[in-house]
Amino acid sequence: MGRLSVAFALSCGLTAAVAAASAQDRSIVLATTTATQESGLMDYLLPIFRDKTGIEVTVIARRSDEVLDVARRGEVEVVLMHARPQEEKFVADGFASKRYDVMYNDFVLIGPKSDPAGVKGKDIATALKAIEAKGAPFVTRGDRSGTHAAELALWIVAGIDIASAKGAWYRESGQGMTAALDAARKANAYMLADRASWISFRERGDLDIIVEGDKRLLNQYGVMLVNPEKFPDVKRELGQTFIEWLISPEGQAAIAGYKVDGQQVFFPNADKSGG
Repeated sequence: MGRLSVAFALSCGLTAAVAAASAQDRSIVLATTTATQESGLMDYLLPIFRDKTGIEVTVIARRSDEVLDVARRGEVEVVLMHARPQEEKFVADGFASKRYDVMYNDFVLIGPKSDPAGVKGKDIATALKAIEAKGAPFVTRGDRSGTHAAELALWIVAGIDIASAKGAWYRESGQGMTAALDAARKANAYMLADRASWISFRERGDLDIIVEGDKRLLNQYGVMLVNPEKFPDVKRELGQTFIEWLISPEGQAAIAGYKVDGQQVFFPNADKSGG
């Protein structure tokens, strides 16, 4: 092979390698909660984003504390979750520079259609007081997830120290949302769930929504870019592109367009973004 042919071959090989590396670099890792992933939202949104930008997003779905653990190790570019106090601490500790509101849905109290605690249509505090007083079966995620944190906060709102009050009636699942809902179905128990997961849950048995619409059941989601100054391997530009798409009119419309069984399950509100 002549010198020019060798040079041309090497040039083609280098061009192919650069192209492959460039394609590989156009990918990020998103850490989000099991509830977000199990709702089907990510499977809906990410192909739209990929087609728009050419950026591939790999999802790691964990409970909220584990989401932040992987982010604190710099293993992901972006965090999307629903545990605002933990998110704000993440920013305060310097692991992200800003948190953006993205969307919300709400929690609902699921329970047996027979409603043994007699709480259907009550506010959430009244319902939890009655469930505890009657010792009606209640399944908790019990896994330090965002949903678990929200549930613990609601027991406090109800004036109940659940650590002291819990007994055989209060059953810890220690698993993700779908598994916990299944445990509640089998036990014919009450449980706090996010509405998107409930709508997506198919094997409902004798369970139904018992309490909904209380403003204390709002479930706000936030998104953050992991701080590239702490972790140089974080792909700042690609991660920020994803965040800006999520909070853009196009991304917000895509979120609003996601439906399960004809029902909208997430409601965009990036126009009210926090700091």
